[in-house]
Amino acid sequence: MIDYDVRVSPSKAGLKRDDQLAWKIAGVAADRVAVPKDVAAMIVNRVIDNASVAIASANRRSIVSARDMALARPNRNGASVFGVPVSKRVSPEWAAWANGVAVRELDMHDTFLAADYSHPGDNIPPILAVAQSTEKSGRELVRGIATGYEIQIDLVRAVCLHEHKIDHIAHLCPAQAAGIGTLLGLKQDIIYQAVQQAVHVSFTTRQSRKGEISSWKAYAPAHSGKLAIEAVDRVMRGEGAPSPIYEGEDSVLAWMLDGPQAHYVVPLPAPGEAKRAILDSYTKEHSAEYQSQALIDLAFRMRGQIGKLDDIEKIVIHTSHHTHNVIGTGANDPQKMDPKATRETLDHSIMYIFAVALQDGGWHHVDSYAPKRAARADTVRLWHKIETTEDAEWTRRYRATDPNELSFGGRVEIFLRDGSKLEDEMAVANAHPLGAKPFGRDDYIRKFQILTDGIITARESNRFLEAAQELPRMPAGDLHRLNVALPTGTLVVGKPGIL
Repeated sequence: MIDYDVRVSPSKAGLKRDDQLAWKIAGVAADRVAVPKDVAAMIVNRVIDNASVAIASANRRSIVSARDMALARPNRNGASVFGVPVSKRVSPEWAAWANGVAVRELDMHDTFLAADYSHPGDNIPPILAVAQSTEKSGRELVRGIATGYEIQIDLVRAVCLHEHKIDHIAHLCPAQAAGIGTLLGLKQDIIYQAVQQAVHVSFTTRQSRKGEISSWKAYAPAHSGKLAIEAVDRVMRGEGAPSPIYEGEDSVLAWMLDGPQAHYVVPLPAPGEAKRAILDSYTKEHSAEYQSQALIDLAFRMRGQIGKLDDIEKIVIHTSHHTHNVIGTGANDPQKMDPKATRETLDHSIMYIFAVALQDGGWHHVDSYAPKRAARADTVRLWHKIETTEDAEWTRRYRATDPNELSFGGRVEIFLRDGSKLEDEMAVANAHPLGAKPFGRDDYIRKFQILTDGIITARESNRFLEAAQELPRMPAGDLHRLNVALPTGTLVVGKPGIL
């Protein structure tokens, strides 16, 4: 890896193209280095993971709306839409939109956390859509996905967005554009302009994840993918982009991030170095914000030590700055304690999540968020006894660069009415690569089967799983096999829009 110093540069300095971060990113994307076998195998896992959560949410309202919008833009040479037979194809940017929403809705696919946070599996829908519509091979798709993961994760390692209230898709969109560039075998100068366009149009605020969280939390990454495809399309037609997009005196570093004195050190693969960042990311076993994964597992472990949950006086979760301020009581969001809150809000409330996990000893992507479940009187009582507090050591471990120290859990104190106290901690979720039961291929397949059970036929399930595992060897034109169709007549149609 090479560390690049990235700073604001006055216009009069005339920063050379070769010294710009966007050019370095484009160089990584244009590098035709081979994809290692373990990286290709993990890409297969994540393609299966994305499909599992997409199909599980196929008839939720936001997915229905996004899918109907896509189906209104038919293109017989286009891309497939999750849930829909492959005979019906749409323009690739709209397939990326519909499939991106479906993948993101349940908040149950992969994650990477560092200086900022991300769901790098959001790279897959737009890159796959372009690959299908341009009849690329499995090998070419794998190369594109490897780039998308690499660029997003490397940006997330170095550049914090959330402290400036910028949403994380600002790192996703340039990664998606770079991945598409790799897929299509574009030259560095073309990818450079596409990356810059992608950055320019994707800087948005974090209000989508604050207060009353709406379906836009799922729509934002999908919108990013649509923007990335359009950016690449424009540049391939000869258009340029604002430049330098990162370092310019009126660009994103100077006005949206650390200001005129901004200085970031961004690691990127050296020329000829394999893109391996996907191996540093991790998926979710439970359908909830990633910082809750270890705490859910910890609740399962602690519940057996408690006689009656009504004997609990108070629960304090000692955790990182991020967990406390984003999904804990440090967020100061009253909605996080509201039984009538949306699912999108509840899965960002560790107080609610820990209470339900403690009561149920299990987690379900639908039942655990059902309005009746959230409104249960005993759950509300327990929920409102839970608070979070920032612990400096957990914050340090959350930000650690040593993977053996990096952690996203916390320490929990349960105070009982008799004056006794239970205490336990967990650093990483069981499914994490360093956890008690790291996810492997069989776990991804089992997750797919659980989430799609009763939604698709066993025949369709087996067909898809066989196809996905053939991805690295799949010939050109066969990538539509990665779509998953629901039985005829089971897809919900939503309200009409303008089109």
